[in-house]
Amino acid sequence: MLQIADLTYRIGGRVLFDRAGVVVPDGHKVGLVGRNGSGKTTLFNLITGELAPESGSIAVRPRARVGRVAQEAPGGPQSLLETVLAADEERTALLAEAEHAADPQRIAEAHTRLADIGAHAAPARAATILAGLGFDEAAQQRPCAEFSGGWRMRVALAAALFARPDLLLLDEPTNHLDLEATMWLESYLAGWRGTVIVISHERDLLNKAVEEIVHLEGGKLARYAGGYDRFEQTRRERLLLQEKARIKQQAQREHIQAFVDRFRYKATKARQAQSRLKMLERMEPIAAVMEEWTPSFDFPGPEPLPSPLLTIDGASVGYTPGRPVLRRLDLRLDADDRVALVGANGNGKSTLVRLVAGRLQAEAGEVRRPGKLRVGYFAQHQTEELEPDATPLDHMARLMPEAPPAKVRAHLGRFGFQEERALTRVRDLSGGEKARLLFALMTRDAPHVLLLDEPTNHLDIDAREALVQALNAYDGAVVLVSHDAHLVGLVADRIWLVADGTCRAFDGDMDDYRRLLLEQRRQERRNGDATAGGRDEKKEQRRARASLRAETAPLRQAVKVAERQLDSAHAAFTALESRLADPKLYAGPSERVTELRKQHAQAARAVEEAEEAWLQASEALESALGRSDADT
Repeated sequence: MLQIADLTYRIGGRVLFDRAGVVVPDGHKVGLVGRNGSGKTTLFNLITGELAPESGSIAVRPRARVGRVAQEAPGGPQSLLETVLAADEERTALLAEAEHAADPQRIAEAHTRLADIGAHAAPARAATILAGLGFDEAAQQRPCAEFSGGWRMRVALAAALFARPDLLLLDEPTNHLDLEATMWLESYLAGWRGTVIVISHERDLLNKAVEEIVHLEGGKLARYAGGYDRFEQTRRERLLLQEKARIKQQAQREHIQAFVDRFRYKATKARQAQSRLKMLERMEPIAAVMEEWTPSFDFPGPEPLPSPLLTIDGASVGYTPGRPVLRRLDLRLDADDRVALVGANGNGKSTLVRLVAGRLQAEAGEVRRPGKLRVGYFAQHQTEELEPDATPLDHMARLMPEAPPAKVRAHLGRFGFQEERALTRVRDLSGGEKARLLFALMTRDAPHVLLLDEPTNHLDIDAREALVQALNAYDGAVVLVSHDAHLVGLVADRIWLVADGTCRAFDGDMDDYRRLLLEQRRQERRNGDATAGGRDEKKEQRRARASLRAETAPLRQAVKVAERQLDSAHAAFTALESRLADPKLYAGPSERVTELRKQHAQAARAVEEAEEAWLQASEALESALGRSDADT
């Protein structure tokens, strides 16, 4: 389907592609990954012909249709459904011809072709895609112009999916989606019949929707089999082998050079010395492993406050008096809480976050918080409020007018703005750097609560992992709204479900929530015309599922704890292995080597014990779930 050979391309003197090459066979689903700014979107522009390579070639299968999400959101008076249907240009042209052509033969041919491409089923297929991306039946009939830019970009994504091109290019398709729509897209792409290349930093999407990973690094394209987790493991093993081979080659080169230096001027050994000198010249040096710099996050810890930090009793909140978005809110936030808000876009997650932040006042009920409570609030739209000609240092100094310059710079340094980056104008910062600047600004006074509304849209995978580590090390409370299920699963201990005009605690984890969504979709399809009796049966099923979640909650928690202990044991074991593989260790005291080997053996036993504990916890959970299935 796609063949890239010896591709070279530069932007402003910087080499993005240096004789890069890769082949994507027909029907393969590929994830394109790489650091922000490495050239992934540029590669898409090269594939579509919007840019021309300096050298090399990019060949797409002849007559193949290449599809890409439109960069401009659709607008105008057309309904969402009509906009998506119009994306199939062949169907649109055939319908127009069948209606206006004068030649009966041509009309017949048009109808035959419409039947061949399944045109009669197109409205239902378009409606299904729109529903999966969060548009109900009523919304699908409304004009595009009535929706905000983010929602219209969903329509553009729906149009690209509906057109079913031979090669589909998706660039960060989840940026405008909520968690529910992201889960739907994962499933939809997993069943895609065609070739797709998706740029994404969503680990779950790259594990569930693609079969291969193409990694862009150092101007080269490398292809790996499997999803992102397998790519990460394979690449780590390859880099380790490369470093071991480099160390071994370096020792060999030093040995040969020592022979040459010793005998090159000795008559009886001169020929051998010259032979070894040529061997050195032919020996291609193995490059040292150079890991790319990963941005860091370091949230300052607040001084302790007694729990609860926030109590909401019977509150209602909204934007128009008398028309609350959320009602009957009864919630409590403690000092060590890690809460994820889930629910479809438009249900009120951001409204609840603004209430917690104090940016909205409750219309009814009561909201209680300590007078000393400090809240840090992050929202993606805040990047638009940054002054483009000011530097990070300028922004921070305005918010910390009494702090000495060293303290201002030290706080910026917590978020990767050292030296010249602190003096770079905002207009020249990447999207990820702007997000990190917002993190720095919102935490300048060490808040007790971090409110994060879609914090990862402009962060690459490594930056997201750094954010996970920082949030787990942070001493305050976290309330998180994110479509990144991987981030939510690693950070959140509790889930609040925003739905049906209120918010309540959800009894389960992200896997339970995913299963709930899938079950709801199945039920909606089965019971589209359900009777009242059918609705009662749904309620009973929901009660049964809720009962099962409550019964198995301790077992699920035990599995989570065992998984964390296993991860920790593995990390300790791997760290000791790396230290024992370092040749410099053996040049030092032998007692240190003996002690590390003893710790290595203890770490290996700890891994075995953690694995056994995890297996026992998992078997107990599976047994409980199996009994439930047998009962039903």
